[in-house]
Amino acid sequence: MPYITNKREKETVDIFYEDYGEGQPVILIHGWPLSSKAWEQQRWKIIEEGFRCISYDRRGFGRSSAPWDSYDYSTLASDLAELINQLELKDVVLVGFSMGGGEVVRYLTDFGSDKIAKAALISSIIPLVKQKDDNPDGVPEEDIQGILDALQSNRVAFLNDFHKNFYNYEDNKDTVKLQNLGYDFNIASSASPRATIQAAIAWADTDFRSELKNVIVPTLIVHGNADNIVPIETAGNQAAKGIKDNTFKVVKDGPHGLNLTHAKELNTYLIDFLKS
Repeated sequence: MPYITNKREKETVDIFYEDYGEGQPVILIHGWPLSSKAWEQQRWKIIEEGFRCISYDRRGFGRSSAPWDSYDYSTLASDLAELINQLELKDVVLVGFSMGGGEVVRYLTDFGSDKIAKAALISSIIPLVKQKDDNPDGVPEEDIQGILDALQSNRVAFLNDFHKNFYNYEDNKDTVKLQNLGYDFNIASSASPRATIQAAIAWADTDFRSELKNVIVPTLIVHGNADNIVPIETAGNQAAKGIKDNTFKVVKDGPHGLNLTHAKELNTYLIDFLKS
């Protein structure tokens, strides 16, 4: 299986990736607490439309190494940078879902845009999840702490219910079946328990508002107006105001997991953007 290795001062981490198709490279960065398998409905379409599609498992998730520490966004972005460098990629399109939006923005902050042609933020946490005095539409601190406490006390039980809210399951039973929930549970429960908690701290605590100025490539923003995990008011709406060159698509009744519930609509937006 293909891996790239990121060697840092105190650790060596192997990152699993899949690489299919030909043409301009599109890198898919998955959300929390899943793996690159979550991109199933997008990967085939990207390849079918003539692009090279590369997806990878974040450290601690899927088939990648799971160190005890180092889940801050600069370290996560360094994994992405190693993937780009070791595969000798250029003219790259970065596509980040949910937590993955953080790697997109932090990569552009830490490594610049020389190798990047475009970016896409799908149901992204950008720029800030947590509620603060100057971010009143964010997720309240007590709700985030409740997630962390549940992960610490009974991670598997929490994950068993999490994806119902991820997909607004009761409203989307036509596209999300119990088997989909079971599949996601298997992926999420197999991740490193430590990584699951530390990555949650990263997406909950990191404030990217000052980094939006570093997103200087054309950017697609797609967010559902029924997202119960990362509300559009604290994410998509603010990202669209802070990123100068953006195309903002609001998915009506779209939940957080619109990559499954609204796959056709998302794929249309994404392919149109890739070809523009």
